[in-house]
Amino acid sequence: MNQAVRIERSTRASHFFVSFGLLLLFLLITAPFYLGRSELYLLVEIFSYLALASLWNLLAGYTGLASIGQQGFVGLGGYSLFALTIFFRMPPILAVLAAGIGAALLAVPTAWVIFRLKGAYFAIGTWVVAEVYRLVFAQVSALGAGSGTSLPTQVVYSIAPTRVLRDNLIYWTGLGLVVAVLALIYLLLRSRWGLALTAIRDSEAAAESVGVDNDRTKFLVYFFTAGATGSVGALISLQKLRISPEAAFSVNDWTAFVIFIVVIGGIGQMEGPLIGTIVFFLLRGFLADFGPWYFMLLGAFAIIITLTMPKGIAGWLAEKFDLDLFPLRRRVRLPKQKSDKNPSKTPKDGPRINYRAIRRL
Repeated sequence: MNQAVRIERSTRASHFFVSFGLLLLFLLITAPFYLGRSELYLLVEIFSYLALASLWNLLAGYTGLASIGQQGFVGLGGYSLFALTIFFRMPPILAVLAAGIGAALLAVPTAWVIFRLKGAYFAIGTWVVAEVYRLVFAQVSALGAGSGTSLPTQVVYSIAPTRVLRDNLIYWTGLGLVVAVLALIYLLLRSRWGLALTAIRDSEAAAESVGVDNDRTKFLVYFFTAGATGSVGALISLQKLRISPEAAFSVNDWTAFVIFIVVIGGIGQMEGPLIGTIVFFLLRGFLADFGPWYFMLLGAFAIIITLTMPKGIAGWLAEKFDLDLFPLRRRVRLPKQKSDKNPSKTPKDGPRINYRAIRRL
């Protein structure tokens, strides 16, 4: 009896990764009980960069919107957190989510302006808009103007009465935020919207020909990434308990490093930001003592990766070992052919040809 052709999405590697991911998630949830303050601070920083890199990968890797102004939404989220907690007495943890909503709302007029630009002009336009936001907040004296400000003592104590509990709550907020970002991106890419994004990434003209509304899809992705980036920016400012225009809207910290992570990890692949974040923090740990050579060595490493692995480390692993940790593609599994018990009758190259019967014809 012939077996039906099967359509599969998951792989053995993805099954193993799910089990490993659940174990890792349990260890991360319980990390405050066995790690010190410095380790928790580093993990929150890793969570922040992983979330930012995953969001930029969704924006540039799937919709082709290569923004170099995402630091604008990081800064908007940070300043929204300070404004909500200082002036409106909102609980800081709740303000992290509210700051994301505020950043998403400001993304609407921003998109109305920059979506009129294409290609390199779009990238430059996003950077210009981010600089405008930085200059605006540098004039707000209530939030420290150009020198910045710190969270008031009463706001800090409203997070938690003790420093240990405060660090734990900020850590768990960061963990929950990065898990939510990764889960939402994965569910989005597995849905029909993911198919539309993949079509846009491959060919915008072909996507439109099959009924995909390119502009609407790009705007919704931009709206989502802006809101999530704003929440991450609020988390970063909450962890530092201080904000300034230069730090909140830093193109080096919140865009250049993020692009570096995505490029070396693999743009257009969910595994890319994960691998890139791990590599980035390893390089930072080893190269931080080299002073001004640090950035040059990072640049040299990025050049080597792009020349030897054009699709990034994740793309190279996928081609070399068929590694697919976040399965998004559908795979066709053909039924296995039953082999004859007598190998002499059915050679490996195919069935035996009866030449005598052919001669009779």
